[in-house]
Amino acid sequence: MLACGTLQAQNYLTTAATERYFNVIRKSLEASADVMPAEKYSFRLTPGQMTFAEWLNHSTQRNYSDCAALKSEPVPAAEQQAASLKEKAEVSKALKDSFAYCADALQNMTDQKATSSAKVSTALLHLVVHNNEIYGNIVGYLRVSGIVPPSTAARASQQGKKN
Repeated sequence: MLACGTLQAQNYLTTAATERYFNVIRKSLEASADVMPAEKYSFRLTPGQMTFAEWLNHSTQRNYSDCAALKSEPVPAAEQQAASLKEKAEVSKALKDSFAYCADALQNMTDQKATSSAKVSTALLHLVVHNNEIYGNIVGYLRVSGIVPPSTAARASQQGKKN
């Protein structure tokens, strides 16, 4: 007789996307929002680049767009509202709310659903890939501001515990 667990789909893709990539980048971006001083939210590395706040707002907007596709629902109004946010408290809250919205979407995601259409597959991949690209950009903002990026700080802390 087969065990009940073997009858359920394994969902390797969505489990890896959530646990290994989404949760990790969520933690790094949310921590970045927390550690950057409020006066640095308007900072630009160069005149042609987005401000630190604009990078986080961009993540917020894409999170809502991508995760609405995962949930098969209209994009929430918060997506449009994020573009005008400038202050640390509101930008950080919006980012965290968007990640919570996505975490909810991922709770019900299966490999079958993730591969059910090009729209859903693209949204899932974009969610993790694009947020990693955004983090790669804001790391420069943190470093020139004298702040160790959260992912680097976490690795250094873990290495210190091993010694």
